Amino acid sequence: MKNSAKSGLFDTVIVGGGSAGAVLANRLSLDPSREVLLLEAGTAYAPDDNPAVLLDPDLVGGDQTNDWGYTAKGGPLAPEIPVPRGKALGGSSAINATVALRARRNDIAKWAAAGIEGWSYPEVLETFKMLENTSDGDDRYRGRTGLLPVRQRSYGELTPALRAFIDASVHQGFAKIGDPNGVDQDGVFPYPLTTLDNVRQSTALTYLSAEVRRRPNLTIRGNTEIDRVIFNGTTARGVVTTDGTTYNATDEVILSAGAFGSPAILLRSGIGPAANLTALGIDVVADLPVGQRLQDHPFYYNAYALKAGALDMSPAVGALLWTASQEAEDDELDLHVTATHLIDPAYSPTGGAIVLAIAVVQPESRGTLSLRSKNPQDPPVIDFNFLGTARDRRRMLEGVKLSRRIARDSIFAELSAAEMMPGEDVQDDEELQTVIDQQLASYAHPTSTAPMGNIDDEWAVVDEWGVVRGVTNLRVVDASIFPQVPSTATNLSTIMLAEHIYKKALAD
Repeated sequence: MKNSAKSGLFDTVIVGGGSAGAVLANRLSLDPSREVLLLEAGTAYAPDDNPAVLLDPDLVGGDQTNDWGYTAKGGPLAPEIPVPRGKALGGSSAINATVALRARRNDIAKWAAAGIEGWSYPEVLETFKMLENTSDGDDRYRGRTGLLPVRQRSYGELTPALRAFIDASVHQGFAKIGDPNGVDQDGVFPYPLTTLDNVRQSTALTYLSAEVRRRPNLTIRGNTEIDRVIFNGTTARGVVTTDGTTYNATDEVILSAGAFGSPAILLRSGIGPAANLTALGIDVVADLPVGQRLQDHPFYYNAYALKAGALDMSPAVGALLWTASQEAEDDELDLHVTATHLIDPAYSPTGGAIVLAIAVVQPESRGTLSLRSKNPQDPPVIDFNFLGTARDRRRMLEGVKLSRRIARDSIFAELSAAEMMPGEDVQDDEELQTVIDQQLASYAHPTSTAPMGNIDDEWAVVDEWGVVRGVTNLRVVDASIFPQVPSTATNLSTIMLAEHIYKKALAD
């Protein structure tokens, strides 16, 4: 390859330096003959110059500088809700709760059942093992030499309230799980985390170390927002930024701008539902269902004030009960009750609080993402359509009642002063459902806005390796292309996705 950064030509242009884009920048630049350009909309902080909000695992969601500020419609009765998305090198891996949980075998099996080749669970397991570096668990399931540090938080590290949540869950009949990234996840456990010495290990630190950034064939440019992909006919030739700068790619453009960013760029580039694009004055390049299969985990907060003597709120990210609802499919774990201190203590009359939040993690409902206009400065219109089916509504109600059952267990009740949300005056199912509808939130795991699928899948935007249908030299590699949302936090699975596509489709 004859391109160089000095010439302004690159072999590969990657848009977005988050959980997937940083991985691809690292892997593709291993070949010294390949000139790689990584464009990041946020700040490309040096490895030793990240602000505290990106390093402290107790600070979740970023700040005004390092978050996109997206809002979305949660459901028919819910107000607009914030959806944190990282806007800095590392993307959402730089602002997340550092949860290191994998998509389950059952999640991956659904991909294979849909006819998506190359993603069998044994293949995916090897990629999960390859990316992580941990001393935990069994060698059959865990990786020892990867770039991403993963550590299992111990029971003893938790606050008294978080330990009480685990003990109360066990008292209610749930199993205590030693390694949720091993064989079994059905039960309660402290979270495994992507932290090292209490520092969040984003892909900006782990995949884009100072040594990697010194590679002469890797160029990283921060504060560079992308408007659209440039096409010659149906062949992608580069990208144009919001200030009109053009970057050309002789080989491929890869969109890794996230589940909101990548589909928005596709739509502005003329790839999406033809009628919608035409209505906005955008020339159609490929008529594809971009933005039509959005998923996320609907989320509801049960919150409790803590008694004096149990006010400790650090570490904030604590423990998870992962279980099956009464309506779960075979081998499906479709409910989370997650115990954290991710709440402002000022909301508590005692100065300390804990959240036992509930998520339906295998939802049926699908939402949409569309453009407000073709102006790249206008944020997309995001509608999660949470609890859009009767089954999703029943499962969320079941999860909230389960969370309250654990909170009322004698072990947890010893430390709990009062239920702040939904409140003890909310008792019957109808009242509870009304409160849920009005206070729904997002678990911040959006996916599936440009899903992969086989040639017969009418909803597929990309093939099994992220190649966009109907055009050439354009690929999407990020959480946008998951066929369905995995049943847990998505960071680890998104890193796996990028590693797997590199290994199977991009490595020479």
